[in-house]
Amino acid sequence: MSSPIRTALRAAAMPFNRLRSIEERAGIAGFSLALVIAMSHPLWAHGYEAGDIEIDHPWSRATPEGARVAAGYLTLRNDGNEADRLVAVTGEIAGRTEIHEMAVNEQGVMTMRPLADGVEIPAGGVVELKPGGFHIMFLDLSEAPREGVSFSGTLTFQNAGTVEVEFAVEAIGGSGSGSGHDHGHGESHDHGTHEGHGSHGG
Repeated sequence: MSSPIRTALRAAAMPFNRLRSIEERAGIAGFSLALVIAMSHPLWAHGYEAGDIEIDHPWSRATPEGARVAAGYLTLRNDGNEADRLVAVTGEIAGRTEIHEMAVNEQGVMTMRPLADGVEIPAGGVVELKPGGFHIMFLDLSEAPREGVSFSGTLTFQNAGTVEVEFAVEAIGGSGSGSGHDHGHGESHDHGTHEGHGSHGG
């Protein structure tokens, strides 16, 4: 638990034992719980908007020592009546950034390819960029993403324009703050395949 939350709990607890009324104790307890939830929420998820597009929890993973690439993930929701498209991404840690798709072909072989035209977000639809599917690749890293240290970037949409975001960085093997979207594709597998993919220029 972070220091601000511990401080808030201690402050709320100081007069708690001196109160005799059940109603007063319940009120203090309710206030303390609401305060903890309000202060903790930014640690769980963060979101942005660009036009009709809602962007939920951009995140990445810390990388092993010497890694030259990192991956980025997020969820896109289109509240508009027309389809839009994520066409470009930047990240301050990367020399260049691409949008990729990971898929399994008819022979059962996993393949990855950059999407030159980006990813479509249908009208009223939701698209997840997650391990094992669509994802962002940060290439030619100038610095490695570190757990707990966010980095800035931008997302550019065909219709909604460009929005600045922060990518939260989780531990190696993280799954998006408990979102459960890993689908069994571990960090070592992703990085091992993308190292070769990235080194050949996409």
